[in-house]
Amino acid sequence: MYGDPASIRRILTGLGDTWAVVGLSTNEQRAAYGVAQVLQRYGKRIVPVHPRAETVHGEKGYSSLSEIPFPVDVVDVFVNSELAGPVADEAVAIGAKAVWFQLGVVDEEAYHRAREAGLEMVMDRCPAIELPRLR
Repeated sequence: MYGDPASIRRILTGLGDTWAVVGLSTNEQRAAYGVAQVLQRYGKRIVPVHPRAETVHGEKGYSSLSEIPFPVDVVDVFVNSELAGPVADEAVAIGAKAVWFQLGVVDEEAYHRAREAGLEMVMDRCPAIELPRLR
């Protein structure tokens, strides 16, 4: 249900190519760093979102979703499940088309709020795993 193949395909191929990666920093040991590289290899524009607002993989960072001065298609969430709900709510507020909670990130209430707001939503999946499966 939270990783519906049709939703995964729509998010990865049809909703747009600008992905805000929440939790992305210059720390190469973190999963977000490698996943962002994979997203770029597949033609996605990544936008780092982290309190330090660091430039990562050549892309300017922002400290929050609301600071991004251009439209975001997908919000990819690499924060703990306890912090993910407010990020999903902020994704709705900025007009994103989809929210993607990474492996291990689960918040069923946030999932339902995002879906009720009309966004595509995937939970507990990784786009770096799913993208190669589409080819």
